[in-house]
Amino acid sequence: MLSHHLQSADCKMAFGALSFSSIITSSSIASSCRSTRGSIGFVCALAASHFLKNRSKSSFANCTWDYSNAALVCRASGTDVGAAISSSAINGYPKYNRLLPCPLQNGPPRVEHLVVSEGGPVLEYISNALDLPHLFVSDLIHFGAVYYALVCPEPPPSATPEQVKLFKEVTAPSVLKKRQSIKGKTVREAQKTFRIAHPNEFVEAGTYLRVHIHPKRFPRCYEIDWRSRIIAVTESYVVLDKPAGTSVGGTTDNIEESCVTFASRALGFTTPLKTTHQIDNCTEGCVVLARTKEYCSVFHGKIREKKVKKLYRALAAAPVSVGIITHYMRPVNIAPRLISEDYVKGWYVCQLEVLDCKAVPWPNAIIKENYSVDDCGWPSKDVAYECKINLLTGRTHQVRAQLAACGAPIVGDSMYMPAAIAEKANPGINPFGKYKKDYTIDNDRVKAVEEWIAQHGKEPSIAIALQACQISWDDGEHYYEAKSPWWR
Repeated sequence: MLSHHLQSADCKMAFGALSFSSIITSSSIASSCRSTRGSIGFVCALAASHFLKNRSKSSFANCTWDYSNAALVCRASGTDVGAAISSSAINGYPKYNRLLPCPLQNGPPRVEHLVVSEGGPVLEYISNALDLPHLFVSDLIHFGAVYYALVCPEPPPSATPEQVKLFKEVTAPSVLKKRQSIKGKTVREAQKTFRIAHPNEFVEAGTYLRVHIHPKRFPRCYEIDWRSRIIAVTESYVVLDKPAGTSVGGTTDNIEESCVTFASRALGFTTPLKTTHQIDNCTEGCVVLARTKEYCSVFHGKIREKKVKKLYRALAAAPVSVGIITHYMRPVNIAPRLISEDYVKGWYVCQLEVLDCKAVPWPNAIIKENYSVDDCGWPSKDVAYECKINLLTGRTHQVRAQLAACGAPIVGDSMYMPAAIAEKANPGINPFGKYKKDYTIDNDRVKAVEEWIAQHGKEPSIAIALQACQISWDDGEHYYEAKSPWWR
């Protein structure tokens, strides 16, 4: 057996509020951090997450695996597999019920970083290193939540001198030159991460592992009649009417609960479908999934050549003028996306064309409850405005951010609607809006941007009133429409 993840008596490391999200172990200085339970040693963390920084043992230290009942029996209720605990129990204690189907509750975000100290099967190593049940780790690998790299990535700028020292020891030339697996590769190439595909995959000493203990879950995948969402099936592609609250191709830590996986199963395909383009998890509507790698490349080419036309249907909280709307989006890949009405050097141009805008009833209470729609305190909830939009440029969150900037956020958009409400109450709060202030001092501008970002909310849990209602390419030769949106 491997030691507990932290050795507080032997490893004098400082666990502060650091950028690395958890623990890294290694054999390079194992002699200073020997396990009291076995011969395989651990190096202490390069960093610890908020979840781990104040504990000296894994949350599974008080749990045992009951092989006869295939369950994890814990002597304390605060188990760390919160996403995999059900209300059922053995002898009054929580029981591990697998990651499938979706559990009733999600665990808090948690990522573990390890460096393999002794080669062997990846499932065995992770289970022992993190005190996790074998079945749980197997499920994580099935979800695509476990990654490896031949060499440990560099620590972030916020790393302490001790952490930098450990990294240098792990990646010292004298250590790396002994590893046959990285001969002929640059360090950068060896640091590239890949998903672990099989629980029995062998990992050699020195391999870096990243384990997403609590994958992001998509419970709606199990509520959908996927066969009824298929719009078209051809030899090259499938068109899906994607449900809101689902991911097209999966997330970094969960490729199991995705449209690609469930649509492939619904159609009985042995070869999984492939993602050609994305729409937000909270958006529904037309998505093209390729049946082959070749067509995936073909469709990507059509997108680059602007041969693919997408029309959206959005339910805005206020009226929107018909015509072309232009904004500029900050080139930072973090939500919320900030946009400016005026040109800003280096920012991406965003254009959409509002083709039609008509007043319709605001969604009723039952519909809002079914789709977890949040009004976010919008003052008027009697009438909404259904807009048909031709997307001229395809930026992430573009429709959502642009309509919010026009004072007409999308119904249910808990990320952008709070900011629109704040700007309505205080027109000068948006440093990129119509009534923006002039800043002569850079620090004042930076502070204003930070305050503006703070006005935004969180990503919606299920749906917003946005639908990719039509998709076509090759001058309409291929044309498909989604069914009526959820708010009708």
